[in-house]
Amino acid sequence: MARTKIHLRFIPWCHLMPRRPPERFAFDALQVDPCADQPLYRQLEQRLRDAILAGQLKPAERVPSTRRLAADLQVSRNTVSLAYAQLLSEGYLEAEVGSGTRVSRHLPDDLLQASPAPRTAASAAVGPRLSRRGSSVAALGQWITLPGVPPRPFRPHVPALDLFPRHIWRRLSQRRLRRMPWYEWGQVPPLGYPPLREAIAEYLGISRGVRCTAEQVVIVAGAQQAIDFVARLLLDDGEAAWIEDPGYTPARHLFELAGVEVVPVPVDGDGLSVAAGEQLRADARLAYVTPSCQWPTGLTMSLPRRLELLEWARCQSAWILEDDYNGEYRYDGRPLPAIHGLADDGHVIYMGTFSKVMFPGLRLGYLVVPDQLREAFRAARWMADRHSPPFEQAILTDFINEGHFARHLRRMRTACAARQQALVDALDRHLGGAVEVVGRESGLQLLVHAGAGMDARRLTTAAQKAGVEFHPLSVYAAAEPEREGMSPAGLMRIY
Repeated sequence: MARTKIHLRFIPWCHLMPRRPPERFAFDALQVDPCADQPLYRQLEQRLRDAILAGQLKPAERVPSTRRLAADLQVSRNTVSLAYAQLLSEGYLEAEVGSGTRVSRHLPDDLLQASPAPRTAASAAVGPRLSRRGSSVAALGQWITLPGVPPRPFRPHVPALDLFPRHIWRRLSQRRLRRMPWYEWGQVPPLGYPPLREAIAEYLGISRGVRCTAEQVVIVAGAQQAIDFVARLLLDDGEAAWIEDPGYTPARHLFELAGVEVVPVPVDGDGLSVAAGEQLRADARLAYVTPSCQWPTGLTMSLPRRLELLEWARCQSAWILEDDYNGEYRYDGRPLPAIHGLADDGHVIYMGTFSKVMFPGLRLGYLVVPDQLREAFRAARWMADRHSPPFEQAILTDFINEGHFARHLRRMRTACAARQQALVDALDRHLGGAVEVVGRESGLQLLVHAGAGMDARRLTTAAQKAGVEFHPLSVYAAAEPEREGMSPAGLMRIY
């Protein structure tokens, strides 16, 4: 009987399983850079997220195992695991037991679309717009300067940073880190860290003749916030405020943004002209002045003019905002007492800042307000930003109480007087009678008037080419000044 031959062929078990569909996305082509600042897992996470959002990875599409993708990209398995874990937590990936890891099936459809085309100017115009106040703020962008280089010669508003005792500040910081009680790391009162307010009140009474208690001191984030609070809390829309002309331009802008009518009042050799202010707008509700060292001229308001200004405030029931931004810097005799020390009826609000005498990045200043205003300023500070950082306030407290602040001021006065004299001597030696120097007795700025026949614009252009950074007087004037000048303020350093 014939035998039937049966031919058997061995088929591997894996060939009987359904074939896995080929991956459409080239996972092994993902680019990660070991030399980049960003960690590898963050780079991988971002690459996968971008692919999902762009639709290159579809919903429910499987992603490689952590072991396989790590081998393909030649990175550690932990790197891939961290990237997957983050995408899982964000909902871009989902994992099922026995099914591996896939792109989430439930992503919103709009996330899976490619990035939209850039908006044109026409399409942007139909969107929401700025308010009138917002447009006014945006227009002031020219005043916002964030220099990306170290201070250059004569940059205004910058103290001699090379003289600040950083080693002492570092030591005080380290000590506070070790000893500061845990509860002081939380919130502090909106009016400020109580020990700092006590230290400031004591210092002002001794050095500036300001009679106040710690309860009247309000800690603010620099002079700008102080002026903003005063404008919004004390003046209604349409009410008038006297501003020195020339004067501190950012203050004028802050009052204008608060809806205040700004009245530029001319400045003469004795300071703000009260008589001129009364002719322009006698019923003004506030006068903003820099009497100890007028910005930008550097002149000091005379005692008779201070008393005249106080009499006007009493008669009109108006406020005086005394900005004593660097009253400690007087090179001819002792600093004059503040206007606040001449008044006892609550018409004067005193303002100071540590940015001009220590370093601008500190962003700590203060106001001395009458008792009846304390609650209003406390609420305003709480609504604005709660309070300044307690750590910096605590370090500054130690800096003042241990005598470092007073010693730093003495050293700064001596050095700045010498640097100012060197500058004046250089101006006289190189320019002679072509310029006139004004306001030498105080302050961190010096006003230099261009002499007859000198083109101020050519002078400004030449200074810019030479790397000298000063502000023309016209920057601080409400109208074109009769005499142009330059205010090479700030550092008083010889480079």
